[in-house]
Amino acid sequence: MDDWINTLGQGLLFGGMYALFATGLSLSFGIMRLINIAHGDLIVLAAFAAIALVEPLGIGPFAALPLVVLLMAGLGYLLQRLLLNRTLGDDPLRPLLVTFGVSIVVQNALLEIFSADMRGLDAGAIETASVPLGGNVAVGVYPLLVAATAVGVIGALQWLFYRTALGRAFRATSDDHRTAQLMGIDNRRVYALAMALASAVVAIAGVYLAIRTSVGPSDGPQRLLSAFEAVAIGGLGSLWGTLAGGMTLGVAQAIGMKLDPGWGGVSGHLAFLLVVVLRPNGLFPKTRDR
Repeated sequence: MDDWINTLGQGLLFGGMYALFATGLSLSFGIMRLINIAHGDLIVLAAFAAIALVEPLGIGPFAALPLVVLLMAGLGYLLQRLLLNRTLGDDPLRPLLVTFGVSIVVQNALLEIFSADMRGLDAGAIETASVPLGGNVAVGVYPLLVAATAVGVIGALQWLFYRTALGRAFRATSDDHRTAQLMGIDNRRVYALAMALASAVVAIAGVYLAIRTSVGPSDGPQRLLSAFEAVAIGGLGSLWGTLAGGMTLGVAQAIGMKLDPGWGGVSGHLAFLLVVVLRPNGLFPKTRDR
């Protein structure tokens, strides 16, 4: 019984990583109706940015995290302002093609700079530390930190959306960008700020990923798939749904690994397929009418 409790607990906590992967994608779709094919590659880019800062500066991963967040937020703002804003419109194919091109550029740039070697970050004892809960049940400190960060990030974004003027601008632009523009909202600036916010979350996900495991320049599509599945399970446009989707994936994979190590990844995909078949709009959809 303790083994199953450990398995479910690890799955729930690991789901926090998937939720961090997916939150930026949920933001870009919820506000701009933009499916960012380069999202996974930006996660990997953030991981390599942290690696590039940690080694020469001699600082720890958590000390580098604020710098990576600022760098990625600035990159996201410029990417949206200078490139992606030009692709938005009634044709959904244009942003898909452009972000696919961005994905190719990021992957090849990382290969050129860092080679194809897998790399990671060393956060010290926190990676292996655990908190005993009694019996044979224990909770890893690092997975707990990741899950707590995911909850904190989503809670902060919810507060931003519903308690600030910028959040009202985000919601107005998401609901009807033409009417919002008539009310004096600069849609292009709002979109750029939304992408900066999404990229800041991507930076957190990338650094945490590099601490948890080694990453390579070609890992982006795999991270994009995990993010997309978590968003689809939770429901498009729902941030708390994204958290639920990430934890659903984490639990499904943990159970699959417990039953048969070869079924770890497959069980997550099966959970995604089951939810999509039974609830095509996800568990907590907010964009059903769109």
